[in-house]
Amino acid sequence: MSNTETQDFNAETGPVRLKKSDRRRQILLELKLRPHVRISELARRFNVSTETVRRDVDALCDDGLISRAHGGASAPSQGHYPGLDERTNAHIEERERIGLKAAELVQDGETVMIDSGSTTIQLARALAFRGTQCTVITNSIPVAMTIGHGAPEVLLCPGEYLAAESAVIGTETLEFLARFNVDRCMIGASGLSSEGPSETVRGFAAVKRMMLSRAAKRHLLIDSRKFGRKGLAHVGEMADLNSIVVDARPKGDLLAALDGADVEVIVARDA
Repeated sequence: MSNTETQDFNAETGPVRLKKSDRRRQILLELKLRPHVRISELARRFNVSTETVRRDVDALCDDGLISRAHGGASAPSQGHYPGLDERTNAHIEERERIGLKAAELVQDGETVMIDSGSTTIQLARALAFRGTQCTVITNSIPVAMTIGHGAPEVLLCPGEYLAAESAVIGTETLEFLARFNVDRCMIGASGLSSEGPSETVRGFAAVKRMMLSRAAKRHLLIDSRKFGRKGLAHVGEMADLNSIVVDARPKGDLLAALDGADVEVIVARDA
């Protein structure tokens, strides 16, 4: 039996069943070591039903962490999506305006969750420039470093490190975020369609969903180039948002969907 197949054992009751979060960590670990895992094999290893493992696999797929495959799961395969550095150096003026406008929403004394992304880094810079005395919880190392010198407290999530994004994701990240209730969250997205925001970067959709669920007020920061786009993983419904902060007002079906969900559109104008 390999190290990844090791399982706790009780002399009286036999194999000890892992908690849901532990099973999902093991699935992710296994897919780092080999390209494909079978549901039937995992069910035997975890001493649970195939339906239980299938629900684990479905949840990880929905979060964009793995891909479904015949009889099991595989590591996610996706086309090229520009990394954080590449995105950070493109369309800087639009994102700066969005970041500055979004920073105006955050008040001294508030608790704020901020996710990883090129636009949320601009938000962090604006908050630092304004000297806003907020407590920030983030999965982004650049956001934490930018705000850290001025904010009273910055909490950086644990988790699996994504070098291309300078951020953490995964079960540990989600469990950490679930401990908090915050005044507001500020998230980005790969796309925004009439169905709601979506995400392409592996594991980011789950982080955004958790942040949305823990915040009293929920804001999406997104530039107009992403209007109408759909990323790999669905983040949530339009009604999950209180507002979007954008560089240009949406039109057509997207605007109708925002109006129908009573989402405020905040446009960051030129200074």
